[in-house]
Order: sequence, then structure tokens, then C-alpha cells
Amino acid sequence: MSVPELCLGFVLLAVTAYDLFQSVVLPRPAVRKFQLARYLIRPMWLAWRWINLRGSRIERSEARLALFGPLGLLVLFAIWGFSLIVGYGLIIDAVRDEFRPHLNDFLTSFYVSATTLVPLAYGDFVPEEGLARAVIFFESASGVGIAALAITLLFELYGSFREREEKVVALDALAGAPASALQLLETAAAPGMDGALKETFDEWRAWSAMVLESHLAYPLLIYFRSSHDNEAWINSFGAVMDAGALVISSMEGQPSAGAAKLMLTIGNHFVEDIAWLLRFQQTPDPIIERSEYAAAIERLKAAGYQAHDGDAHWQKFAAMRSKYATTLNQIAQLLSAPPAPWVGDRSYLPHRQRQRRRRAVAPKPAS
Repeated sequence: MSVPELCLGFVLLAVTAYDLFQSVVLPRPAVRKFQLARYLIRPMWLAWRWINLRGSRIERSEARLALFGPLGLLVLFAIWGFSLIVGYGLIIDAVRDEFRPHLNDFLTSFYVSATTLVPLAYGDFVPEEGLARAVIFFESASGVGIAALAITLLFELYGSFREREEKVVALDALAGAPASALQLLETAAAPGMDGALKETFDEWRAWSAMVLESHLAYPLLIYFRSSHDNEAWINSFGAVMDAGALVISSMEGQPSAGAAKLMLTIGNHFVEDIAWLLRFQQTPDPIIERSEYAAAIERLKAAGYQAHDGDAHWQKFAAMRSKYATTLNQIAQLLSAPPAPWVGDRSYLPHRQRQRRRRAVAPKPAS
């Protein structure tokens, strides 16, 4: 019996089982908790995004970017499965003399481990003693267990994704696609829309709590893209947050002000925790300019609101938006979200840069 191989195998199995338990069985967000998905998915996404944004067709790039979420899930389970195979393979190789016929090398032990976990064992290697039989039994049980966990996680992820996207799609009717805070407020001011704004704030407060819990528990969900054109969950969330900030800071006599305040409270909590998860540095900056704010107030006045754009109102709005705007822009840029008013920046995209360079070097027409 090879004691080093035996110990190394048990250590690898323990680490893999711990990560599976933390990621699937008990997906509870906690500070300093090791979780493979948190450290692996983001580098994979950055590489995937860099490769798939090389083209000039945005619709093709969007389709390829949308594949990352499901592929990332498959990669995680492939890593977990491979780790289990290697771990059990090391233990099997440590007790190779307890098999008939004897296992000649680690590759043969790896083969026995792989066919047991799947399971596809052909009976060409048979365990004849106690420890070898126990290893084969537990590995076979592990194969059934990881298959059950994969199915469970798949349903959990797609259930959370569906709940997230239902509100994003429903917001189109009020805020457009991509979502805009001004369009949301203008639509809510139309005749027959009484209570629509307060209802929207209430729904998105519940949405923020749901997405906060699910995305901290399953970080891969952040990279699942909407299946509808010009939509992104971060854009829709930003539009509702901006609408709430405008209602509180710059509009009088609004019955939805209380709901907007609650929405901003939960929304800021959401932004803080997502910034921690993605290791973003929050800086107080409203992002937008005073002139953009003034133009927005003019649109709100035209829609029938009692809106004000004085210095005190601007400073209050800027202070509110400074709590979340930087993080929203960082998330939108990380995800290459479709461009939306006040959220994100598409200037970093390679195909846009190439287009600007082409225009810059285009030859002047002959006189």
C-alpha cells in the first residue's frame, strides 16, 4: 500500500466534497468562504468575452456571449467530476494489489476510477479485498450523488434565472428596451396609469432581494444573459434605481415616494453585496453630468410632474446616485451589457474602437 497516494487521494476527495457542499448543497454566501465558482468563473468569462467580442457583428457576439452561462455550469461539474476521478484513482492505485488482475500503473487505476464513477464498469478489474471494495462502493455512490446534484443545481439556476427575467421583460412595457428611468416615469404619468409607479417600486424591491440572495449563492447567475434583444438585468435594475432617486430628490407630491425610498434602501444593499462579490471598488460618483440631469427634469416637467432642478435637488440626486452608479457601470462593462441611458459604457468594445479608427484614417475625397 502506498501511503502518500492514499493520503493525497483522501485530501483531494475532501476538498472536492467541501466545494460541492458549499456550492450546491449549502450555497450560503459568507465572507472568506472558498468556492470554486467565485475564483474560476470570472477569469473564464473575461477570456470568453475577449475572444467573442473580436467580431464586428453585435448580434453574433451577443449570441456567443449568451452561451457562457450554460457552458460555465458544465465546466464546473467537469472539474468536480475529474477531481473525484483523480482522488479515487489515487486511492485505488494505493491498493492496486487488492484488484484482480493487478493494476500495473496509475493510468489503469484512473481508468478503473473513471468507469466506476460514470458508471461504465466492464468488470475487467475486480476488487477482491476490503478496502478496494469499499473504495469502489463509495465511488459508485459518489457518481450517483454528483448526478443528482447536477440536476438539482440545474433546476435551481434556471428557476432563479426565470424569476429574474420575468420582471426584466415585464418592465419593457413601462421603461422600454433598453430600460430608461425617464421613460419609466413618463409612461407612469400617462392617463390611466395610477399606482403603476408605486407597484413597480414594490415589485423591484422584492426582485432585488430575490436576485441578491440567488446571485450571491450562485455567482454563475450573474453571467446568464437575457434572451431578448436590448435587455440586461443590470440595465433594468439601474433604470428603476434612477427613477426612485429622481422621485425622492426632485419631485413633489409623489405618492410613490415611500416605495421609492424602500426600493433605494434594498437596491443599495444589493449593490454593496454584488460589489463585494465581484471585488469592485465603490467610489462616490453620480457618473452623469448636471446638464443631463437638467434635461431629464425638463422631460419630467413636460410629462406633468412637479419636478425641480435647483442646486439643492441636484446635490441630493447626485448624493443618492453616487451610492450605486459606479458599481452599476462596472457590472455593465464587465458583462458587456447592451447600451442603456445612464448605465454602462460601450466605448471599450473592440469593434467600436476599430470603427472609430477606420473613420479616423479614412482618406479625404478628392477635390
